[in-house]
Amino acid sequence: MTAVAGLKDIFTRNLRTSGIYIAFVAIIGLFTILTDGMLLSPGNITNIVLQYSYILILAIGMVIVIIAGHIDLSVGSVVALTGAVAAVVVIKNDNPWWLGVLAALAVGLLVGAWQGFWVAYVGIPAFIVTLAGMLLFRGMTLQVLENVSLSPFPAAYQKIAGGFLNGILGGNGFDVFTLVIFAIAIAGYAFSQLRARQARIKYQQAVESFPLFVLKLVLIAAVVMAFAYQLSRSRGLPIVLIILGVLILAYQIVTTKTVFGRHVYAIGGNLHAAELSGVKVKKINFWIFVNMGFLAAVAGVVYSSRSNGAQPQAGNMFELDAIAACFIGGASTTGGVGRVTGAMVGGLIMGVMSNGMQLMGIDQSVQQMVKGLVLLLAVAFDIYNKRRAGAAR
Repeated sequence: MTAVAGLKDIFTRNLRTSGIYIAFVAIIGLFTILTDGMLLSPGNITNIVLQYSYILILAIGMVIVIIAGHIDLSVGSVVALTGAVAAVVVIKNDNPWWLGVLAALAVGLLVGAWQGFWVAYVGIPAFIVTLAGMLLFRGMTLQVLENVSLSPFPAAYQKIAGGFLNGILGGNGFDVFTLVIFAIAIAGYAFSQLRARQARIKYQQAVESFPLFVLKLVLIAAVVMAFAYQLSRSRGLPIVLIILGVLILAYQIVTTKTVFGRHVYAIGGNLHAAELSGVKVKKINFWIFVNMGFLAAVAGVVYSSRSNGAQPQAGNMFELDAIAACFIGGASTTGGVGRVTGAMVGGLIMGVMSNGMQLMGIDQSVQQMVKGLVLLLAVAFDIYNKRRAGAAR
């Protein structure tokens, strides 16, 4: 395959996936110009990571829910509830910080099991179950907090979302440890891509030319290391970024390399065919919502750590941000399509747009309108792709 043909194949093989990366780069370039470079300053890049990490965590779980053909409207309320439980355990009852984290995760799992039961075994549509959950868990949050905010958390709990690893390997004007961690991550990614390429060649599947393959890896490495360098010039490696990175890696493996992941795609792609193929649909749907409850609890811990307290109205509209991230990132409204990495890019697009508009001093009302238009265009693009594919057949 020639280089030109290879490039054409990369951008046309899956227009939904390739288009989102092009849009992401274009949006970064636009706001970098409009903010006179402030968007990509070391301090601002660190702030973007800290401010939108919990939305990205929610998007990981939400994309799995959407791939299976469901939706979850309750995650914002679950974020508030789990954060409130952690605050009561740690602040009000003066327990160790880690006990608050465990309590929050346990509540998230129970919430997920509750909603999974109604969806999977009773057969109530997820939209209705989670809409009820949104109201139920928000009310529980008010009761747990007794309608008042609780703060502050101890320093150890605050480090979950506000702590950094730096100075371990030294550095003059930048943190060497941050660069080393990202370099190891790039090496691991390159190795996995090389193995995947060799596997495709073994089974006589089409692959891009080797020079183009190397060029792709070099470009990805350059972008990632540039990002790492900017972080290293600020405060080092955020602890929350490590948490997010581990979750992304774990769920990328779960959705692409495991039986559970294949069954999720099968259910969303064709429910009747999945049932006839022996997929245990009820069991898979149950665990999808248990997983969403767990990740909502992780996001609740991160958000409460970031805000250094628990508030009755915490997590308001988080579910819409997570859903928007998934659809902008290429998930299909009808299920069966979507990727964890795509949801991350979709969430980053929302984060970069919000941050860029804030730096420009644009009114909050205008920011909401822009986000709404971007979501609408993303879904319209999905519909256009389906019609185009149908016409091609």
